[in-house]
This record gives sequence, C-alpha cells and structure tokens, in this order.
Amino acid sequence: MEIVEDLLIGNYRILQDTDLYRFTSDAVLLARFLRAKRGERVADFCAGSGVVGLHFYAENTGVEHVTLFEMQPRLAEMSARTVALNGLEGKFTVENVLLQEIDPRYTEAFSLILCNPPYERGGFAAADAEKALCRKELSLSLEELCAAAARCLKFGGRFALIHRADRLAELLYTLHEHRLEPKKVCPVCGRAGARPYAVLVAAVKGGKPGTELLSALINEKSPADADGEGA
Repeated sequence: MEIVEDLLIGNYRILQDTDLYRFTSDAVLLARFLRAKRGERVADFCAGSGVVGLHFYAENTGVEHVTLFEMQPRLAEMSARTVALNGLEGKFTVENVLLQEIDPRYTEAFSLILCNPPYERGGFAAADAEKALCRKELSLSLEELCAAAARCLKFGGRFALIHRADRLAELLYTLHEHRLEPKKVCPVCGRAGARPYAVLVAAVKGGKPGTELLSALINEKSPADADGEGA
C-alpha cells in the first residue's frame, strides 16, 4: 500500500510503499553525516524511495541539484512522484538505471555522492525479490559501487556511505583502490556499549592519506527498524 509520510523537515513529504520498501533510520543518519558546500551537485546512489537525497536537500542550503539513481523502475517512478509532490522538479532529476550503466554525461559531474547501498550477502525468496535487491548484493557489488562513484565524482569530490561494520576492512580497501581516500569513519551502535552494527564512511576522490575515527553514534531504532526492510 502506498502512503505519504511527513519528512519532519519543513513541509517536505515522501511517498512510501509498505509492500515494497520503506526507508530506515540508517538512511537518515547518512543524510545527516556531512554538510553541503555552496553550489553542491549531489548524487544519491541506490536511491530507493529518494529519502537520502531529499533529506540532505531539506537540511542543507546551497545544494544546487540532486540526481537520484535507482535501478528498480517502481522505486524510481515513486521517487519521481515524490519530487513532483514537493515541487522540486527543477532541483531534482531521477534516473532509472544500473550504476554500472550510468550515462557518460555524468562522468565527473558531482561534488558529492551519497549512498545507502545493498550490503548484505546471500540469496532471497522469489516473492521478496524487490525488497532483496534493496538489501543484498545481487545486482551491485561493492567493487562496482566504488567504481561508479569514482567515475562520477569530480576530483576532490566526496563520497559518503553507510555499510556493515564487519565489512569495514573490505570497504576501506576497495575505496582506496579506486582513489577514494577514506577521511572519516563513524561507528554506529544500536545501544551504548554495544558493538557497532554499521559504519558511516566519507572518502575524497584523490584525497591525501589520513583518516579521522569519530565517536560512535547510538541509533536505538536500528538495525532492522521493524522488520529489516531497506538497506
């Protein structure tokens, strides 16, 4: 069932499908991880319902444009209607495409890329295919994600994403291999004293070595936020 939810920032609203995909609080953490620079041209990779890009735009002044990239047609179409619902057609573009197949016109087009990717491994039941594509590395690997980000970022541009804590070493290595130098790492815990279940990471294309380890964030609403939908 499709519903309209208040984003709780200004008068912005977002369309959600309770049978298909609903964003989790991890997406909100990502949207709040970095601040926008003046004239920022932003991409939201694996955009899903568009919550990360919309939330980032709503919280930051100076964002010039946001492009939402989503591979699933139903989610991309819903994101486009969310853009129209908020009267943001001139500020947002929605692209229904695999990240591996992004049009060359987006090469080095963005100063900031945000991504809440599918970061679980494993298969899925046929009935849950659309939800599984949002959560599991079935059509997009970490390697392919980092390659796409490196291709679409300007030199000096930033790439911020949230991922599983137990894949941090793999994530940092893969970013480095694509000249995306990790600059900030922030653990995310479900409660005080618990092991991190996720990490927020910000990297800079062509950046110099040097990583800041930030204090852990406590996010009691996740993991799962209900039944584990979303990534």
